[in-house]
Amino acid sequence: MKITKIQAKAPRQIARKRAAGYARVSSGKDAMLASLSAQVAYYSQKIQANPEWQYCGVYADEDYTGTKDSRPEFQRLLADCRAGQIDIVLTKSISRFARNTVTLLEVLREFKDLGVSVYFEKENLWSNEGDGELLLTILASYAQEESRSVSENCTWRIRRQFAEGKPTSCKVYGYTREYAIIPEEAAVVRQIFADYLGGMGVLAIQKKLIAQDIKFSINALRQMLRNEKYAGDLLLQKSFTTDHLTKRRVKNTGQLPMYLVENNHEAIINRAAFDAVQAEYARRTAMHNPAPPPKGGYAFTGLIRCGICGAPFGHKIAGSAPKYKKSVWICNTFNSLGKAHCPSQMIPEDILQAKLTEAGGMEGLREIVVPGPFSLSFIYKDERRVDLAWKHPSRRESWTPEMKQAAREKSLGRVSE
Repeated sequence: MKITKIQAKAPRQIARKRAAGYARVSSGKDAMLASLSAQVAYYSQKIQANPEWQYCGVYADEDYTGTKDSRPEFQRLLADCRAGQIDIVLTKSISRFARNTVTLLEVLREFKDLGVSVYFEKENLWSNEGDGELLLTILASYAQEESRSVSENCTWRIRRQFAEGKPTSCKVYGYTREYAIIPEEAAVVRQIFADYLGGMGVLAIQKKLIAQDIKFSINALRQMLRNEKYAGDLLLQKSFTTDHLTKRRVKNTGQLPMYLVENNHEAIINRAAFDAVQAEYARRTAMHNPAPPPKGGYAFTGLIRCGICGAPFGHKIAGSAPKYKKSVWICNTFNSLGKAHCPSQMIPEDILQAKLTEAGGMEGLREIVVPGPFSLSFIYKDERRVDLAWKHPSRRESWTPEMKQAAREKSLGRVSE
């Protein structure tokens, strides 16, 4: 009998889908953070238990709003999807993914082009199903409206409490959230007020505190010196949220009523000392009257970050003589504390403008990082990063025609003598 041998075929390997989870909570409270941890554990277990999926991690944002640009983990998820590293995204609900209908549709349409599917558990809906986009548009509109309604209800409740003299919970240095004095912190507050009344400026106070291993920014010290809470009072509604989507807070300069609650809690600074500091602060402010910034602010305000110490860069006019004055940007740490605390350098604004144009312009720019001497990194919202080097122009290049003419006249005067 003839027996024919047949080589058995290896079982066909089915390519597993690369799956990731996305979780978000919109509050930094302990209960919410526990909920976030539970979501991360849930998606990790769910994905790894499915033999058809390859686990690619869980992206989790805490204490952020539902807007796309303000969520770093959501941005990382987008970048990984664009890089072709993810096929499926699991998330709890539409409101956890995005509360803005336009943002939701923009992201899902981009994901569709990339071949990425999103599953919304609460709605039991896949984004790549036939009528998925229509249903998602309707549901996202409901989620956005629900967000607006909840926000308005919270705002009404808080403002009603303010009108009745009831504060919301707020952590202030020197006090617990219930406005009980913390003795060690209160001693620092008293020292700051005493030093200011003794003639020290905020910069000198900051340096003294750093020597004691206590760190406050210049702005924090200024706010502390003017904070009525240290005298036992509460001024309610100093700031407010502009809208429910961006959650951006702005200073209340008269748009809404403010409410003063006197003797609300035990004071750290007695009334006489506090009033004396306010008078001294007003006197020094009147003496120091710098030129106001241009209408609309400076072009790079809030965009430049020091890659050495992490502090923001601020605008400054460098040079004492009028003909040598120039607009520069400087690290706040270096400007206030010197090179011993941050060895960064000033960057002329005209060089920043030129390098910005070279990098691709202002549109979509997220931030400018200064990683070290003569280097700039322009980082855009689409995760594009442009690293550029710069150098100071030679003295000859920096001279204006007027300066050159003045030098010629001075030289000719010397020859004629």
